[in-house]
Amino acid sequence: MNAQIPKEYLSGTIERITYHNQDDGFCVLRIKVKNYKDLITVTGSSPTLSVGEYIKCIGVWYNDSNYGKQFKADFLKALPPDTLEGIEKYLGSGLIKGIGAHFAKKLVQEFGDKVFDVIEQKPELLTSLPGVGKVRANNICSNWKDQKVVREIMIFLQSHGVGTTRATRIFKTYGEEAIAIVSKNPYQLAKDIRGIGFMSADIIANNLGIEQDSLIRARAGLSHILLEATSSGHSALPIQTLINNTQELLKIDINLIELAIEKEIAVKSIICDLIGEESCIFLASYYFYEKQIARLLLSIRNCSVSWSNDNTADLIPQIEQELDIQLADNQKEAIARALSEKLMVITGGPGTGKTTLVRTLLKILESKNLNIKLCAPTGRAAKRLSETTGLEATTIHRLLEIDSLHGGFKYNEDNKLTCDYLIVDESSMIDITLFFALVKALPDQIGLLLVGDVDQLPSVGAGQVLKDIINSKIIATVKLTQIFRQSKESDIIINAHNINKGILPNLSSHKENTDFYFIEAEPGDDIINKIITITSKRIPKRFKLNPVRDIQILCPMQRGGSGARSLNVELQKVLNPNYINGITKFGQIFAIGDKVMQTENNYDKETYNGDIGVITAIDQKEQELTINFYGNQIIYDYSDLDQITLSYAITIHKSQGSEYPAVVVPVTMQSYMMLRRNLIYTAITRGKQLVIVIGQKKALSMAVKETKSSNRYSKLKDWLLFY
Repeated sequence: MNAQIPKEYLSGTIERITYHNQDDGFCVLRIKVKNYKDLITVTGSSPTLSVGEYIKCIGVWYNDSNYGKQFKADFLKALPPDTLEGIEKYLGSGLIKGIGAHFAKKLVQEFGDKVFDVIEQKPELLTSLPGVGKVRANNICSNWKDQKVVREIMIFLQSHGVGTTRATRIFKTYGEEAIAIVSKNPYQLAKDIRGIGFMSADIIANNLGIEQDSLIRARAGLSHILLEATSSGHSALPIQTLINNTQELLKIDINLIELAIEKEIAVKSIICDLIGEESCIFLASYYFYEKQIARLLLSIRNCSVSWSNDNTADLIPQIEQELDIQLADNQKEAIARALSEKLMVITGGPGTGKTTLVRTLLKILESKNLNIKLCAPTGRAAKRLSETTGLEATTIHRLLEIDSLHGGFKYNEDNKLTCDYLIVDESSMIDITLFFALVKALPDQIGLLLVGDVDQLPSVGAGQVLKDIINSKIIATVKLTQIFRQSKESDIIINAHNINKGILPNLSSHKENTDFYFIEAEPGDDIINKIITITSKRIPKRFKLNPVRDIQILCPMQRGGSGARSLNVELQKVLNPNYINGITKFGQIFAIGDKVMQTENNYDKETYNGDIGVITAIDQKEQELTINFYGNQIIYDYSDLDQITLSYAITIHKSQGSEYPAVVVPVTMQSYMMLRRNLIYTAITRGKQLVIVIGQKKALSMAVKETKSSNRYSKLKDWLLFY
């Protein structure tokens, strides 16, 4: 038996942080130790670290085969620096927003080892330095105080078995009361803090001594299961499904779960009602949204038309000539019907003339001097709507205007939009929450036209608004099916319609002027290397397209070797050589020139889930990063970068409502759980000039044939029929 290696003590100043995982605290440090000529490599764990700090550690020396002699610390404690050199490095490390290396030097020169006391207790003394006014001095002191509180929160969370990535967000939400609130009810985190789920809150609760079979845990588990269901598109869950899923999650007695359901119903947090003949449980808010949507839609439908249709027949030939188009009979019928209805749906696949129909309808409505507005769920969809109609179109969020002071939207049930007629494009993307916000802000006499492809993927959020409206059969609906001549020449459109019918495209076609290609590739290095070559070399060379701006990789999944996360890492290296100068936040490198995407709605910045932009500046001193979204320069604190991700590759779900000059779609058996006909159909219809499907024929064939129901638990159709 080998003798146990004796523990040693080591202390020194952090010169460089080679690696620090904020989730588990693991770190690789280079430290300066007295009487050692070279820097020492130390590995260990600490929730917070900064260059310049003095560390004390206990551990053992060992010889790493790749990196040489290192000190492996079992215990590591960081202390504020006590030398002038250490203090300067500490302050200049970017730890405190507003203090860079240059200003840190000035502070130390002026105040020496008393600088921490000055910042903490006598901020007015900072104004004696050139260029420092009262506002900047107060900001520095405020940032110093925040940083100290955040560090306390990080240490508290890590001591209870949770990573520290979200500590700053917890502090922003709860302030100095963070530890008290978390200690009282850790499950509150899952409700209030984006990025902290039930499982993380449950770990904290367990470490704080909350029993596994406590009622508070059972009720929190129920809420979590229902909230997770909305992330999968459901407005509700059948009672037995809810009970089974909660029991599987919590491993507690069914009687306790049933008691938790009773308690939640009693306080009206959840509602029990039928969907069809099945008893289901709803989160109260989603139950209310669907009920009100149905009532408001039928109120619009039942109002009389406020415009004249007398000259419509005479206007159509004139508009056809003006727009240089020839309308089909079913398009003319759809226009006539749209003008006779207050509420209508137009649906159809690519190339069936939805855009032409909308342009014609707009010309007629404009002739009647109506106040018309156009909107779509995403910025890219709104931009495309503007380009195709020649009129201004906005996102639904911008149409309703964010009320940053009071929350929600400025236009609502108490402050209606001023509008005679509203056209909403890409309606298949709209979830219950956003659609409720829209319809409650519409004036009583408005005309409403919903346009979208019901065969595409449903919304990322809860509900299936367009599908439920169409399936209710009580809202006027026209489905366009005829593919027009110019579209018949596009293999993208032909194959999209074939896929929608369950017909596999001709993958062996070698047409010279095709816009649709299939390239065989196996999972692993083969498909990754081919995607990189196609994106960085072959498409740009042959089709003269920019690999960052014009080409979009659309993946069935985030995970896996050919998933969006993995491909983003590889594509960033090839498409943005500047990545080596980037910053690492939340497990990703961000560099100037990177293509990135907003992954959730940020109402303060007016950037929304799915918006794509390019990083234009990084300010290490201010800990800020600037992204250009559609011509708007938006500034992000480093702490907000968890809502930003690289977007050289994105999921097909995130591409809804967008069009790209070229799309590359990896399809392999690694993604078999996600392969559905509407997924591939949606991906292919995103390509404007070029579509390349790359992967395995078997996987594509499976996706095209897969017709498993994508129906969601939603009561909107029932409410439309009820009223």
